Amino acid sequence: MSHLAPVELKDLGWDSSFAKAFESLGIPDVIPARIGIEHNHLYRVLTGKRELLAETTGHLRHMASGPDTLPAVGDWVAIRLSDDSQAKICAILPRRSCFSRKSASNPTNRQIVAANVDIVFLVSGLDRNFSPRRVERYLVAAAESGAKPVIVLNKTDLCDAVDDAVKAIRIITQSVPIHTTSSLEPHGLNKLAMYLAHGRTVAFLGSSGVGKSTIINFLLGSNRQETQSVRRRDQRGRHTTVHRELLVRSQGGVIIDTPGMRELQLWDSDHALETAFNDIDVFAQTCRFRDCQHQTEPGCAVRQAVLDGQLTADRLSHYHQLQTERAALNERREQLAQTTEQRKSKLSRPSNRATRQLPRE
Repeated sequence: MSHLAPVELKDLGWDSSFAKAFESLGIPDVIPARIGIEHNHLYRVLTGKRELLAETTGHLRHMASGPDTLPAVGDWVAIRLSDDSQAKICAILPRRSCFSRKSASNPTNRQIVAANVDIVFLVSGLDRNFSPRRVERYLVAAAESGAKPVIVLNKTDLCDAVDDAVKAIRIITQSVPIHTTSSLEPHGLNKLAMYLAHGRTVAFLGSSGVGKSTIINFLLGSNRQETQSVRRRDQRGRHTTVHRELLVRSQGGVIIDTPGMRELQLWDSDHALETAFNDIDVFAQTCRFRDCQHQTEPGCAVRQAVLDGQLTADRLSHYHQLQTERAALNERREQLAQTTEQRKSKLSRPSNRATRQLPRE
């Protein structure tokens, strides 16, 4: 992380609600800071005036119930200074919003991608890797997060059918803003700058090679983030950003850059599925059966909408796929909970050796 010019806490997103949460902690000798980088349980934190290297206290690590309860990029934390350049993270303030996904290493763990995000730019490249289904998946994750989504269709210079691509995304969502951009044309990129204001946090999410770093460099006004071209042979992106990082924009606003994701595995999509697929939910209101799964049931208004051309078959198929993923994840969670409970029960039982009575003399 490059040196941060001194700023005020409010420029990092601090406001009265975070201040109230900080005061309610009641921890002596701590100051507020925001997580800028996390790497192997070491953190770079921003206090406004300076950057510090920090690690969590043993108590905070002990009390953590999983990776999602440890600090993540974008979190506001309470730190205690160790010396002029190091600190201890004593507590995490409640998250206002949280973009998360299923951990790649452990499907029963939740991984926090970015915390306390106001707006999330969902970036998709308009090259051969363009996929409305992937955008749908990101929209579900955005609905989970609590942040406001904005769709960015980048690399218009590599697409001969930009209007068709916009139309395909507009079918997915009628309310989310859509912007088309290209590194060769600053006009579209300038429109993205309007979302950045003092104290507002914007996160960039998307697959590898969609051009997130190029857009961020434009918004920052400097080449802070390394960029690479996609591979010619298959148009697949190569990872440029290797870790999540919070960047402060001199013109106002905070940007969180994230590594490209090959595949976004959703975490908790119970409500978010209905939000992202609101059109299907509307059609479902007139299905013959209230618990219709939109598969083979008679009188299904959703499948009828597909036949009438009001809904695409691909969109319904993807909706079913995400439902299947959600059910499988819930089943794994239940199995893990049962295993954990059985282990606790076994450990709490007195051993046979301890309860066996001694023979009478």
